[in-house]
Amino acid sequence: MIRRKKKPASRIERAGEWLYKAHTARKRFAPLPQDLAPRDLAEAYAIQGEFVGMRAHDLGRVAGYKIALTTPAMRKMMGMGDSIAGDMLERSILRSPARVQADDYVHLLVEFEIAFQLAEDLPAIGAPYTRESIAKAVGAAMPSLELADDRDADYSKLHDYPLMLIADNAWNEGAVLGEPVRDWRGIDLGELRGVAKINDKRVGEGYGRDVMGNPLEALAWVANNLAARGLGLWRSDVVITGSLVTTKYPEPGDALRFEAGALGAVELHVD
Repeated sequence: MIRRKKKPASRIERAGEWLYKAHTARKRFAPLPQDLAPRDLAEAYAIQGEFVGMRAHDLGRVAGYKIALTTPAMRKMMGMGDSIAGDMLERSILRSPARVQADDYVHLLVEFEIAFQLAEDLPAIGAPYTRESIAKAVGAAMPSLELADDRDADYSKLHDYPLMLIADNAWNEGAVLGEPVRDWRGIDLGELRGVAKINDKRVGEGYGRDVMGNPLEALAWVANNLAARGLGLWRSDVVITGSLVTTKYPEPGDALRFEAGALGAVELHVD
């Protein structure tokens, strides 16, 4: 019997494995070794795909997406010319009210966002998508809290390796979703006011227009970003569209609440 030699792992596969092992070992966020580092956007997203694929064994299939760096200030800080996308895995998407353990993260951070759930498929062949065309595919809107882990990153150095944030799946660790609102079309999402609270104390507020002018613009951006990579959004997928409020870093014992006007509220307790 002739045994075939196992094909050596590619550089992209090895980079994804390096990231997976770094997360598993709870190591501080750091750039990939030079021989594995992404050289362009395509490689960064390819590494992200390998890393997410390894996490999927524990956390389930890709069931949603996020957008990060939605403001010029954030993109400048990261040395990026555009926003970036990340995947969300099925078992990391929670329903409000939710509880998480702070010890499950190296350094938990939370953002306050509007989420959409799709009622129709948005394949790559249908791109480019616009705010108007994307709205027709939305089945529900809801408030959400993004769960992320910066693994104690040194923010002053992120500008030196901007593609690393893409490869590391934009730090996403899931989301907490509020009750879906299916008759959302009567709500002016641009004027929608969001209020963030921690332990009943207001810690920030913002408007839907603070995210690319309207959360639907962010949704269209995600659909077009995926389409450019030959991917699509599918019915039941959830997309969180960027924070209306500055990032917060909760401590054990904190209760977080995001009130999003006519869309209701979403709650999280950190143990």
